[in-house]
Amino acid sequence: MTGPATNPATNPAVDPAAGPAAGSVTGSRRTGTGRWTELVLVLVASAIAVGSFAAVGLGSNGTVPDRLVPYAVGFVAVALAAHLFVRWRAPYADPVLLPTVVALNGLGLAMIHRLDVARATQAELNGVAVPAAQALGQLVWSLVGLALMAGMLWAVRDHRMLGRYTYLTFLTGVLLLLLPLVPGLGVEINGARIWISVLGQSFQPGEAAKVVMVVAFSSYLVAHREALALAGRRVLGIDLPRGRDLGPILVVWGLALAILVFERDLGAAILFFGVFVVLLFVATERVGWLVVGVGLAAVGG
Repeated sequence: MTGPATNPATNPAVDPAAGPAAGSVTGSRRTGTGRWTELVLVLVASAIAVGSFAAVGLGSNGTVPDRLVPYAVGFVAVALAAHLFVRWRAPYADPVLLPTVVALNGLGLAMIHRLDVARATQAELNGVAVPAAQALGQLVWSLVGLALMAGMLWAVRDHRMLGRYTYLTFLTGVLLLLLPLVPGLGVEINGARIWISVLGQSFQPGEAAKVVMVVAFSSYLVAHREALALAGRRVLGIDLPRGRDLGPILVVWGLALAILVFERDLGAAILFFGVFVVLLFVATERVGWLVVGVGLAAVGG
């Protein structure tokens, strides 16, 4: 069992990315780092991604795509490279996060490839030029994301340093969310104003805001979870939070409503508010926060 002297949650001198202190029980061979588990899960996730790509060809024309082998080799190679980098720079990182991202990214690539196949088939039937494949562009963004992940792991050795910039991080996330509303920069597509156009390239700043906001929420809850866990009035057997502690959830609720009203993006509004409520519950273990969150969501709806 890890004692107070080697617990990263209670001892700021311990670097969680570098692992426990030398000689501790946690750092002995009896406790693994989770990297072998991560490797197995990365291979499973890669199999899901490659299988999805093959399923697109089988479902479209009954044959396996011609590019299946190079796609499989390239995808697995990139996934393993990411795993090796995590193994090197953050040996005690959560072993589930990277495989989850690999699986989701592979499924996303397969879905976009399926849309490319459908557009190409329709173009051929209409006798017009086949549009450029969108999956290739998504693959480029995936590589950019991996490069950013590597850069973050290189620059931020101890993730707790991000807690020093909680409010600045939150403000950055809000500014990213508001960028599509800037005249001349924001672009409305399919009724939603969630895009910005820079040098002919479109981008959803809300995608970056998701990560930034989770960091800000997590930092805030780590610092204030004890106060937020205090029970207020008891209603129907459920301890509701105190009225004085409702400020943060009301701020996030108002932000979610602003996204819904001004950017007309229901998905992002639900996501941001839902993530904050779930993190509140994880941090405090109070069901009352879930009740308050559902109630506010109903009122907002």
